[in-house]
Amino acid sequence: MTRILVTNDDGIDAPGLRWLARTAAREGHDVVVAAPVTEASGSSAAMTAVEEHGKIILHKRELPHAKHIPAYAVAASPAYIVLLALREAFGEPPEMIFSGINRGANAGAAVVHSGTVGATLTGSYAGLHGLAVSLDVLSPRSSTARSGGAALAALDHEEDEKRHWGSAAELAVRLVPTLLHTPTGTIFNLNVPDLHLDGIRGLRRAALAQFGQVQVSIVEEGEGFVRTAVQEADDTLQPNTDLAALAEHFAVVTPIRPPHEMTEVKINLEAIQVHAPALQ
Repeated sequence: MTRILVTNDDGIDAPGLRWLARTAAREGHDVVVAAPVTEASGSSAAMTAVEEHGKIILHKRELPHAKHIPAYAVAASPAYIVLLALREAFGEPPEMIFSGINRGANAGAAVVHSGTVGATLTGSYAGLHGLAVSLDVLSPRSSTARSGGAALAALDHEEDEKRHWGSAAELAVRLVPTLLHTPTGTIFNLNVPDLHLDGIRGLRRAALAQFGQVQVSIVEEGEGFVRTAVQEADDTLQPNTDLAALAEHFAVVTPIRPPHEMTEVKINLEAIQVHAPALQ
């Protein structure tokens, strides 16, 4: 049994969050949920919180059909919530971070902007394994530049509930034994087609594409403002990448890690003057 913190960047009321929490608990894991009060898409690993009199606001919540799972709505970014969990704000510290299920794929280099991925990166710095989980729901017209590369579905409650969250949750828990056999701090970025498990062609490992699913353009400029629009990226899909696999209805996993020093890069520091020249 593994102590798992389940968080997200879509907010405490997102269906993907409760699907992921319930499925992990069903498999016997010790689950606690702590997620932002409202959507925090595109927050990356930002450390932000709302304070009143120096206190971060949080409330206990009850997840639908999951009364046995302790849950907290926190006025903070996903990464900050992970930091709080590591400091035992929600009970025993977690041993693994689950983040998601995000409404929209987090794929390609755009994962650097994702609050879903950012939460797992924060846990990684503490040596925890992490699993960032996203459902590939592509609807660029309902996205914003704030979405961090995730193409969001229209926020219609009935449509939201019909998504195949269970497929993503099931594949996530099946990956746990494999994840636990990787070096400490390893993160799996999992993207799953919005299909029933029987309709998914398989699970592949793939590299991050050089671009994300969506791109931002400036459609209007005025005095003191610009207006942006989000559209589906028109770049050609690169073979053996996460976006290419999703397009072929495969679920795809990519191991990632936080930024690290590039030891292979050589810098000639002797040619750089540090001290200011003496005044004449």
